[in-house]
Amino acid sequence: MKKEQIQRLPLHEKIGYGFADASANFVFQIMVMFQVGFYTDVFGITAAAAGTLLLVGRFWDALFDPIMGSIADRTNTRWGKFRPWVLWTAIPFALLFYLTFTTPDFSPSGKLIYAYITYVLLMTVYSMNNTPYSALNGVMTGDVNERTSLSSWRFIFAQSATILVQGFLLLMVASLGRGSAQQGWSHAIGILAVLSVVFFVITFLSVRERIKPNPEQKASFRKDIAGLGQNKPWLSMFVLTLFLFITLALWGSAMYYYFHYYISIEHLYTFLHAIGMAAPAAGVPLSGGQSLLNAMGLLARPDLSNTAIIGFSLFNMVGTILSLIGIILSKRLTIIFSKKGVFLVGLTLTALFTALFYFLPRSAVGGAFILNILKSLAYSFTIPLLWAMMGDVADYAEWKTARRSTAFIFAGIVFALKAGLGFGGAICGWLLSLYGYVANVAQSDQALYGIRMTASLYPAITFMIGVVALSFYGISKKLSLQIQDELAERRKAFQYK
Repeated sequence: MKKEQIQRLPLHEKIGYGFADASANFVFQIMVMFQVGFYTDVFGITAAAAGTLLLVGRFWDALFDPIMGSIADRTNTRWGKFRPWVLWTAIPFALLFYLTFTTPDFSPSGKLIYAYITYVLLMTVYSMNNTPYSALNGVMTGDVNERTSLSSWRFIFAQSATILVQGFLLLMVASLGRGSAQQGWSHAIGILAVLSVVFFVITFLSVRERIKPNPEQKASFRKDIAGLGQNKPWLSMFVLTLFLFITLALWGSAMYYYFHYYISIEHLYTFLHAIGMAAPAAGVPLSGGQSLLNAMGLLARPDLSNTAIIGFSLFNMVGTILSLIGIILSKRLTIIFSKKGVFLVGLTLTALFTALFYFLPRSAVGGAFILNILKSLAYSFTIPLLWAMMGDVADYAEWKTARRSTAFIFAGIVFALKAGLGFGGAICGWLLSLYGYVANVAQSDQALYGIRMTASLYPAITFMIGVVALSFYGISKKLSLQIQDELAERRKAFQYK
């Protein structure tokens, strides 16, 4: 590779780029982990209604993504094509985020209408923000390894937000609600919404767009769509993304119910007590470490009232913290091997460890944590690769057709992502309803079996469909470097800056 073709990014720009994904991940992680549970157990609608709501909202959102991608590709400002959208959508994003998780004092039908309006609008603004933001990965640098590094920094920030949401959100809700889950959710989301605005502004001020399309390229929606149909690596990534996010939404939503209803609460308390996360008997003073945990709301009470929340929060935090290891190592592994190879191995192992949850009895709390550690480590290597590979797919399309439609290409994948989240959340809600789940009561044996299946074998199957789709991704490590060099020469000829 010619030295002058390498486009290194300064560290402050990689860090600044990551902040916006922390904001987006506040919403994303809640959608994956808590959305169905919030609607059934806090907002007050049935599991079937919640599933349909998520499907309709995300289906509209998915349809809107290609439109937004086309709009972003045709945006021209002194700040670039994609960067200004991060700023323009910051306040609407925060406002709708807050309203979506506020429970109004309406009738059941009024609540359902309110839920549809706020959720659909939130998903629309999410697309207006996240589609251009994701496309930035493809235009900040043309260097394939720098893209992986940029994605790694992005997901370090995303995982930090994940730790906050998965590990502390329910604790924040309990603390701020003072006995009212509805008030707790509203206040906790209000704090995250304010943070999201600050983070979006930081990203806007930090990043720069460097890769520009051929100035002679004419806008053509028809050619953009035709290009996707002929782009086999993009089709592979589309199917992979669809089933990957069906799985994440299905499994993430199911684990909320797994901890609140399936795992033995007594065995969970014993586990927490053994690792020092349970309060001692009455009259026994707290140790220094227990006092700190108690101040953070992470100490289980003997009456078991907060055991499920603390156990689930710990489960999520352990998995997310371990995921940082794989994210940090991902770039090094892809330099040694290939992005596709690392992704295939990581995703196959993830499917295996997910399936093994089926064999755990209700008392096997330690086993659930061990499987989560293994699953999180296996999946973590794949986390930055999806978006880094999409930047390579945008390059592949330009290399083949001499047209660059970065946001439109990314929008198609975001379409699959949103559709996957919609189907995954809906499938979870429908399955729970099918197996007889009833909110906030002890579950029947059939409902417990449904929760167990939805947390193990069903998501393992959809993970493996993603593995099959990824096997058709045709951009090898050698080809990606060839494309990188040839495009750099073309851009030099057009005097790209």
